[in-house]
Parts: sequence; structure tokens; C-alpha cells
Amino acid sequence: MAGPVRMTYREACRQAIRDALNTDDRTFVMGEDVAKYGGCYAVTKGLLEEFGPERIVDTPLAENGITGIGIGAAMAGLRPILEIMTCNFSLLALDQILNNAATISHMSGGQFAVPLVVRMATGGGRQLAAQHSHSLEGWYAHIPGLKVLAPGTVEDARHMLAAALADPNPVLIFEHIVLYNAEEDLDPAVTAVDIGRAKVRRPGQDVSLVTYGNSLPKCIAAADALAKDGIDAEVVDLRVLRPLDFATIAESVARTHRCVIVDEGWKSGSISAEVAARLADDSLYDLDAPIRRVCSREVPVPYAAHMEEATLPRIDDVVATTRALVRPS
Repeated sequence: MAGPVRMTYREACRQAIRDALNTDDRTFVMGEDVAKYGGCYAVTKGLLEEFGPERIVDTPLAENGITGIGIGAAMAGLRPILEIMTCNFSLLALDQILNNAATISHMSGGQFAVPLVVRMATGGGRQLAAQHSHSLEGWYAHIPGLKVLAPGTVEDARHMLAAALADPNPVLIFEHIVLYNAEEDLDPAVTAVDIGRAKVRRPGQDVSLVTYGNSLPKCIAAADALAKDGIDAEVVDLRVLRPLDFATIAESVARTHRCVIVDEGWKSGSISAEVAARLADDSLYDLDAPIRRVCSREVPVPYAAHMEEATLPRIDDVVATTRALVRPS
């Protein structure tokens, strides 16, 4: 068997789309600049030449139109993959996502399905200012009828799309902009991933670091730094924000008895708030210390590099918060 293959997160997304197009003639890609330009983050580069303009479709700057067409195509039997340039712009399609895609199956008594996949870039760290840098996946994780994925590894970026396309209901995939250049060795023996479960990325016994997306590599780095101080941190990658796999979180906290939640979203009404609330509801007696959260500051993400860095969760913030929780002075 061939050995591991080195691949970027960007290339993993591209390979996943290419596989989908080759596997199912009903699949097509639609979005702003996805064809001739190759995608805002170069994910779809080269696919127009390979598959042609009927399957790699450039659209006007109209997120509501893109999503509405995608919903209709999905209901008619096609398998659209929509690309929305940044999750901030998806708010222009919120009516289509919330009032149509997420509800049609329920409101029709299951007579109609909407097998739609929407990919969108999320997060800060690239100096793209407030209208291109927010983490809104927590908003969508609030909506019944959607499945919300946040691949934080190259392996998940490579394999989540196929499972999403096989789902009869709408799936949103949030790809963090900083991760596109990340590299990882892919095991060729892995051909699928579970889009229903969280995953423990690093086992530990002293504290659980619960996170997702670009905060995952930060938590791994923080756990490595904490290990030098004799603190053994377990890292749990949520990777599926709806439905939230609370069982894996609870099992981790039952082992470690402490929890730090790291979330690039704002603290108020965030994924971190939901995880903390569920732990308080159902795992309170497994906790030996208060739940702590490391989130973005509650301001629009700034453009200036030093201000943006100060706004987003940092490795040092995770280390300091975890150290104070495990070893309070």
C-alpha cells in the first residue's frame, strides 16, 4: 500500500470536490469567481478546464440568488455544491438557508428533501477586516434542519464533503481561511470520516480543551506547551457543530474533570456557551473546577495586524487560562 501523501488543506478541499464531480454526474459547483478565477481562495482552481462551464458555474454577486437556485436544483434531484466567499456574506442568503433549506423537509412532512452543500470561508487572521473575518458558524448551529461541519484537519477537509453530499438534508461546511495553507500527511487507508461525531485529537488526563476549526492547531500547540509544565491536556475537536456530539465531550470531562473551551466566535451566545451550558446541565458533578472559555474579544475583527491578533484567541491565552485552572495560585 502507498505511504502517506503530503497535502494542503486547500488541495484536500479541491480533491474532495473533484471526486464528487467524477463520482456523480448530478453534482455541480456554483458560486462567485469559482470558475475562471478559480475561487477566492483558489480551491476550485483548474476545475473549469477539467469539467467545463456547465458544472463549474460562475455567478453574479448575489448570495440569495445563488442559494435559492441551489435549493431548487437540490429539490429537483441535483447535488449542488455552493461556495459563498465568506460567511459574512452568507447573511445575504439567511432567508434562503433558514426559511427554505432548513425547513422544507419538515414543512412538507418529509415529501421533499434539500440535499444541498454550502461551503464557506470563516474566521480571521488574514487582515481582511470586519466584513470578511467573523466566525458565524455558531449562528447556523442554532438552526434545526441544518448540519454544520467545521473541518479543522486536512483529513476532514478531504473526506467530509462526500459524507455531506450523501446527506439528504442541507449541510454547511465552514473552512477556516488560515487553514487553507496548512499541510498534513494523509493516510491513504482513510477513505471516509464520521460527520456525526467529535474526535479526541490528543489524549490527556488533567484537563479537556474543547475546540474546533483553526482553534484546533492552537489547542494542540497549547497542550504541547502545557506538557512541559507537567499538565496533560486532552484536546477534543468538535468538528460537527450541529448536531453537537455532547457524549464525546462528556466522556472527556469525566476523565479529566476540568474543561477549557476555545472558540473563535464571540463569547456571548456562542458554541462555547452551548457546550458550557450542557456541561453545567449534565456533567456538573464530573467537574472539579469552573468551566473556562477562551473566545474572540467582543468587537468587530480589526484590520490592523496587531489589533486583529489581540482580538482572536491565541496560544498563550489558552496556556495561561488552562494553567490557572489546573494549578490555581
